[in-house]
Amino acid sequence: MQIVVIGGGASGFMAAITAAETFPDARITILEKNKTVLNKVRVSGGGRCNVTHNPSDLRFFIKNYPRGDKLLRKLIPRFDAAATVEWFEKRGVKLKTENDGRMFPVTDSSHTIIECLLRAAKQAGIEIKTGVSVKSLSKISSAEGEKFELNLDSQEPITCDRILIATGGYPKIAGFEWLSEHGHQIVDPLPSLFTFNTPGNYLLPLAGVSVPDAVVRIMGTKHEWRGPVLITHWGFSGPAVLKLSAWGARDLAEKNYDFVCKINWLAELNEQQVREFLIQEKTNTPKQQITSHARFGIPMRLWKALTEKSEINEGLKWSEATNKVLNRLAELLTNSQFDVKGKTTFKEEFVTCGGISLADVNRETLESSVLPGLYFAGEVLDVDGITGGFNFQNAWTTGYIAGKNIGA
Repeated sequence: MQIVVIGGGASGFMAAITAAETFPDARITILEKNKTVLNKVRVSGGGRCNVTHNPSDLRFFIKNYPRGDKLLRKLIPRFDAAATVEWFEKRGVKLKTENDGRMFPVTDSSHTIIECLLRAAKQAGIEIKTGVSVKSLSKISSAEGEKFELNLDSQEPITCDRILIATGGYPKIAGFEWLSEHGHQIVDPLPSLFTFNTPGNYLLPLAGVSVPDAVVRIMGTKHEWRGPVLITHWGFSGPAVLKLSAWGARDLAEKNYDFVCKINWLAELNEQQVREFLIQEKTNTPKQQITSHARFGIPMRLWKALTEKSEINEGLKWSEATNKVLNRLAELLTNSQFDVKGKTTFKEEFVTCGGISLADVNRETLESSVLPGLYFAGEVLDVDGITGGFNFQNAWTTGYIAGKNIGA
C-alpha cells in the first residue's frame, strides 16, 4: 500500500510515523511544498518549541480550544498530553513543565524535537520530498483498483492508495479550493492568535513593560480574558490578548479588526475599590509625591504614564490631589480604553480558525466522509487552540489517530 502525507509539519510527521509503525508493509511518502520541513516547530515558543501543555484533567484541557472541542473530547483520551510526553521520552527527548503549564524539551531547543521526528521518520523508512507542491487530486481506475492521483506543480503525477492531508492552517479560502472541488465544506478560514495594533496609543513608548495580571475586554461583545499583558511598539500582546484574540477571532474579523478594548490593569480590583484606596492615600501618605511611588505593584513606568494621563503633575503630593484627579486615575487603572486598528501575527506562530468542516470527517478515524481513502490531521481541520501548547497537542493527537487508521 502506498500512502502519501501532504504536509511536512507536526501532524504530518506524527501521522506518517504512526502509520509506518502500525502498517509496516506500507510505503509512506511525505510531500512538503517548502524547502524544509517542520518549519512551525522550528519557530514555536521563541525557538524552544512548546510541545504540549502539562497533562491534566480532560475537562480543563478541552476548555482551551475555541473551535473543535467536541471532536477533541472524543479523540484526546486516545492520545493525550501524557501520551505525547511518553512518545517523545521513548525516543530520547525529555520534556519539562514551566510554571504556566507549558512543556518544552529540557534542551530549550526546537531542534531537539525536529531531530527526533526526522530520526523516527528515517528509522521507519519514510521518504521525505521537499519543494513539492500539490495542485490537485483525483480518483483514477487502475489494474489494481481505484487509486488517487496527485497532480504536482513541476513533477510527474503520483499515484497512491491513501492520502493524508496535514497542510496546516491557511487564513485565506483560496488555500482550500483544491479540496472544496471534491465537495468538502470549508469553514471560512480566519487568523487566530494575534496581537492588537493601537496606533496613537500613549503607552507605545513603554514597549516591553508587562503586567502579570490584567483583564482585557472587547467593547460590544462578551469577550474578555484575564492574564499577563505586554505593551509593545505597536500595541498590546501577551497571553491575555492572544487568548482573547482566539476566542474572539470571528467577531473581531467581522469588525474588520476595528474595535475598542478596555484594560483593567488591576485584575483583582474594581474602579470603586481603587478610588477609595487612592482617596485614603491623601490621609495615609499626605506628603509623598504621587508620581514617585507606584501603587498596587504595577510597573513604575506604567504608573507614571497613567498619572501623567490623569493630569497629575510631577511633584504633586497626595494631600494636594483633588478627588476629580484621583477619580480619573482610578478610571485609567481599571478601565483604560484603546482604539484597536488592525492586528499583527504573533511572531511566526500564526494559527488559523476554520478549515475542513468537521461535519465532513469521520470522528473516529479522521477519514473524509466525502472522499473515502482521504484523511485529515492538524490545523487544516476546523480546530484551533489558544497559546500554551494546545495547538501542537491537536497536531499530535489527530496525526496519531489518522496514522493509526489510514492503512486499515
